[in-house]
Amino acid sequence: MPTTAILGLQWGDEGKGKLVDSLCADMDLCVRFQGGGNAGHTVYPEGKKIVLHHLPTGVLHKGCVNLMAQGMVIDPARLLDEIAEVEARGYPLKGRLQISDRAAVTTPMHLSLDGLREAGADKVGTTKRGIGPTYADRYDRIGVRVADLLDAKALRDALSRAIAVRACQMGDSAPTVDSMLKPLLEQGRKLAPYVADTALILAEGIQEGRRVLFEGAQGAMLDVIQGTYPFVTSSHTLAGGIPAGCGLYLTVDDIIGVTKAYCTRVGEGPFPTELLDKSGEELRQKGGEFGATTGRPRRCGWIDLFALRYICRISGVTRLAITKLDVLSGFGDLKVGVGYEGWNEPGLPADIARFSALKPVYKTLPGWKDNISQVRAAGELPKTARAYLRFVEEFVGVPIGIISVGPEREAAFFTSGAPRG
Repeated sequence: MPTTAILGLQWGDEGKGKLVDSLCADMDLCVRFQGGGNAGHTVYPEGKKIVLHHLPTGVLHKGCVNLMAQGMVIDPARLLDEIAEVEARGYPLKGRLQISDRAAVTTPMHLSLDGLREAGADKVGTTKRGIGPTYADRYDRIGVRVADLLDAKALRDALSRAIAVRACQMGDSAPTVDSMLKPLLEQGRKLAPYVADTALILAEGIQEGRRVLFEGAQGAMLDVIQGTYPFVTSSHTLAGGIPAGCGLYLTVDDIIGVTKAYCTRVGEGPFPTELLDKSGEELRQKGGEFGATTGRPRRCGWIDLFALRYICRISGVTRLAITKLDVLSGFGDLKVGVGYEGWNEPGLPADIARFSALKPVYKTLPGWKDNISQVRAAGELPKTARAYLRFVEEFVGVPIGIISVGPEREAAFFTSGAPRG
C-alpha cells in the first residue's frame, strides 16, 4: 500500500488536522514524527470541536492505530490530560495508541527555560511549551526520554545530568531533581501501557502493506534548518524529517502539501506578504485566525506563491491541498505574491536580515462575491475562484488535489487538479 504524508507549507496553522482527519477514515496507521504540545490541530468530528496537541489526529477514527514516534517531544502531564479528554469524547485508545520509548520528555525545567527565553529580548515567539529546550537537551545528550519515566534510577540519573548543566541558566527558578522525580514517575506509570518501539511497529506495518499516513505539525517555513531561522520551531517539518523522526529508512509515495488560500503566521519573524491594513484584519476575523494552542492573533497576508514553489521543490510535494478558500469570498481583487523586488534567485535567502528586507511583487487576480462554503465539488466553484486556483497550480508547478471551503469534514473535497473552465 502507498504511504502518504500531510505537511504544512507555510508557517503552520494551514488546516492539516482536518485533512488528516478526513483521510484517516481509510488509514491503518497515523504517525506523528516531530513536534509536540506546540501543535494545535483543530477538528470537528460530528460537528463538535476538539483540539489535539500531542495526539495524532487518527485517534478520532476507531479503526486507526496511532504512533507517536521518536522524533516527538512529549509533556507527559499534558498528554495524559489530552488522552483523558479524547477518551471522554468516546474514542477509547487502548490498543490504538503507541508512544515511542525513545521520544524526548518535556519536564518542568524545560518549561521554565522556555519561559525565561521568551521573556528576554531575544524571544522568537514560541508557544512556551518547552519544545526548544527539550530538543536542545536531546542533542546535548542530557535529555530525558520516555523510557526513563519507567525506571526510578534511570529517571533520577537523567534529571541529574540535565540539572547539572541547565541550573545556571535558571538561577532561583531551577526546579530540583526531587521536586520533579515523583510526579514524572507517576506520569510514567500511567503512560506505561502505551509505550512501545514504534519504529519496529511502523516497519512491520509497511512490510505488511498497511496504509500509513504521516502527520506533520507546524509548517515548512518553520523548519529548524530550511525555515526563517532563527524564527523557527525546533524540529524538521519537511518530508526529509520523516525517516529520522520515525526511526527507520522509508520513502513516502504521496506528499500532500497544505496551504491556505492566503497566508498566516504566529510569532516573531519575517513575513513578506503580511497585511497591516484593514484587509489583514478582515482576513483574521473572517478566517478565525487565532492560535489553537495559545489563542494569539495570527498575522495575516496574501499567499506567497514564490515561497510556496520553493518549498514544494525541496520537499517533494506531489499534490497541493488548498484550505480556507471560502475566506476569500467578497474581497474583490485578490493579490498573490509571485516574487520579491530585486531578488533574482530561484530560492529563498538563508540570511534573516535579507529575508526580512524582501518586498513582495504581486499579481492581481479577480475575486468572487459568492458564498462558497456549501460547495462540495470543484466544478461548482465560481469561475474566478477556479481561475485563482488554476493560477496557483500553474505557478507552483504542483497539481491541486484537495480543496477545502469550511471546517467540517465534508467541506474538503478531492479534485484531480485545479478545476478548469
